[in-house]
Amino acid sequence: MLLTTESKKAIFLKHGKSETNTGNSEAQIAMFTERINHLTEHLKTFKKDFSTERSLINFVGKRRSLLDYLHKKDINRYRAIIKELGIRK
Repeated sequence: MLLTTESKKAIFLKHGKSETNTGNSEAQIAMFTERINHLTEHLKTFKKDFSTERSLINFVGKRRSLLDYLHKKDINRYRAIIKELGIRK
């Protein structure tokens, strides 16, 4: 499932402070988290879907990179997004 335009706008509005602010680190992390959660549920049903598993690993790596960047730049924003999304390190 691809994220619909409306759901992306809602994520960017909530985390990026604007619907068009797609470059905000928090907004991108939130979008990756939404996709990761969806792919995780998919893989619980279809255990042998290896292309989806590969995509999931790629998304987790991209989210980790963004989290590392945010950790270096502003530790308070990092802690806030971790707490808000319920991500554990």
